Amino acid sequence: MKILEIEIFAIHLPLREPFIISYATYDYMPSIIVKLTTDTGHIGYGEAVADEHVTGESWESTYAVLKNTLAPKLIGMNPIQMEKIHERMNAEIYGVPSAKAALDIACYDAVGKALGVPVYDLLGGRYHDEFPITHVLSIGTPEHMANEAEQRVNEGYRSLKMKVGTDVSEDVKRIQAVRERVGELIAIRIDVNQGWVNSSTTLQAMKKLEDCSLDWLEQPVKADDIDAMVEIKSKTSVPVMIDEGLRGIREMREIIAKRAADKVNIKLMKCGGIYPAMKLAHMAEMAGIECQVGSMVESSVGSAAGFHVAFSKKIMTSVELTGPLKFSGDIGNLKYDVPFIRLTEKPGLGVDVDETVLNKLTVFSEKVVG
Repeated sequence: MKILEIEIFAIHLPLREPFIISYATYDYMPSIIVKLTTDTGHIGYGEAVADEHVTGESWESTYAVLKNTLAPKLIGMNPIQMEKIHERMNAEIYGVPSAKAALDIACYDAVGKALGVPVYDLLGGRYHDEFPITHVLSIGTPEHMANEAEQRVNEGYRSLKMKVGTDVSEDVKRIQAVRERVGELIAIRIDVNQGWVNSSTTLQAMKKLEDCSLDWLEQPVKADDIDAMVEIKSKTSVPVMIDEGLRGIREMREIIAKRAADKVNIKLMKCGGIYPAMKLAHMAEMAGIECQVGSMVESSVGSAAGFHVAFSKKIMTSVELTGPLKFSGDIGNLKYDVPFIRLTEKPGLGVDVDETVLNKLTVFSEKVVG
């Protein structure tokens, strides 16, 4: 089996409402979809959702790298040879993990379809039967966030992830308001997206939140400040998760060596796809660090890829892949059974892509052939 052609689509995914985090507000999600076709007629889809603040890539740069640098080098390769695929991509260009993830995911989708098995069977088989889905609350006023939290709990969600990080004192009020509104039985996770900057500010905030029974605190400080995460972990009883501070193997080595986190958030867009994500999961497993597969607000394609990784590993104890639930229009049909996700046994990613919708959402596209 060989890769014959790769089509690249730059799309805008429409959000039901703006998505607000500490460093950006999104009215729609810019995404890149790749469609890979093999000489056996099998088609695989992949996705790249870039983030300048996390991976150093933009929507435009990711499209250009795929079109001009990476896709041409994979024409003629066997998509099942993932070690060689990544070796070729890494030799061609440093970094650009979201671009590499798109091609990695498309290869897995095509191979799964060719072999007639789900992607999780290519990763060791399905371990988990289901995962509870966490609803993500965008940044808003304390009252607005509390109202939305109450609504989602009434819909069946048992865990909430709160986006904060714009103002520490206001963040404390937001968290307290949500806890008071939903009661003690609902899990609350706090994602600061680097917004509290340093360890002293973070520890002051956590002191005020001691009575809020938080599940964990995610990435309160700048991504590269692993030492600050070490200090925070040593001085608070709330479990600490690293997200933006973990991109690849180098960071994972440092996190393990310094015991800098209780949990790590593995995202396919940060590390380069399914194959590198599994390597990170194995490293974390050996160090006894729990893992989550997180979201960059991908469509059904990228979200399904993350779910296949999560479902295949015992060390994966949570997922936060809720992108498709946020879109008013999606290119795929990944099915959620809120508040759970349960994967099917369909081959590949198990997602049917509606090319009519894909073309409707496409801003520009290009086909790369041999």
